[in-house]
Amino acid sequence: MGAARFVTSAPEEEIQRLVSKIAHLRAEIGKVIIGQQGVVEELLTAFLAGGHCLLEGLPGLGKTLLIRTLAQAVQLTFHRIQFTPDLMPSDIIGTEVLEEDHATGKRFFQFNPGPIFGQIILADEINRTPPKTQAALLEAMQEGSVTYGGKTYTLEQPFFVLATQNPIEQSGTYPLPEAQLDRFMLYLSIGYPEEADELSMLASTTGSRAAEVQPVLTKEQILQLQGLARQVVINDDLLGYVNRLVRATRDRSRPYIAKWVRWGAGPRAGQALILSAKARALLTGRFAVTLDDLRALAAPVLRHRILLNFEAETERIQPDDVARELFRLVPEPKSPLLR
Repeated sequence: MGAARFVTSAPEEEIQRLVSKIAHLRAEIGKVIIGQQGVVEELLTAFLAGGHCLLEGLPGLGKTLLIRTLAQAVQLTFHRIQFTPDLMPSDIIGTEVLEEDHATGKRFFQFNPGPIFGQIILADEINRTPPKTQAALLEAMQEGSVTYGGKTYTLEQPFFVLATQNPIEQSGTYPLPEAQLDRFMLYLSIGYPEEADELSMLASTTGSRAAEVQPVLTKEQILQLQGLARQVVINDDLLGYVNRLVRATRDRSRPYIAKWVRWGAGPRAGQALILSAKARALLTGRFAVTLDDLRALAAPVLRHRILLNFEAETERIQPDDVARELFRLVPEPKSPLLR
């Protein structure tokens, strides 16, 4: 079994102070978002891991409110982009306009940055715009930069994209290409609230007082937390286990893969699972990844990276079913210290 140790140059008191801020962040979000603890935790996991999220849910379940509330609870710039069929790439990236120097009379082109030049970006109903416009996000999400007119502009960090989709209105929508989907670390699904949560929501949103969300994390503190998340330890046995899980999604010798899966997950899925598991550990005040972290995040990591075939669709098999089958059949590390 490989051994590893959490190593950082930051003083222990500073680490504990930073980690304690996570509880404050949850509390501020909880002022507005009632229930949906699982989705909130997954969102914060991707945020601390430095990844991006795709959030799917029915209208009225608080998808936009969730990301807006997160933006209010941190001191970062927030931009919302409403994706529509007529949206152009320049509406996202920006465009050059002709300017004139009043002192010399000379004219020149000046780049005017678009809304992608923020730190928290809400791509609302991303599947309502054609792939050409969707692709305007690719470089920003992967490289943290935007290229226009042969010049590359670096985006300010941290940079977090949350895109939303409506699963029931498919008329006039454009499915995201696989390359675009793969840029999202987690694919989250938000469902109806529990009865008690819905009752509390009705009471808190129909009165005269609105909850006030206070910022609890600065840009510098978020970058420090993201750096700490990468330093969280993952044992060599768990690294090997993640590798076996991901490779199993494309192993045609496994009957359930051959029967249901057209294309399996690539190496980026393993990277996403490890990084998100590290962030989940830090969210709970731990500095080492466990099997439970991997189990909790396998579905949101894999559900948009496993392409099912027609037979799976006719049998109503979902990618989450494949993930559950993987955990059942791929042997786990035996050490109790990893659980």
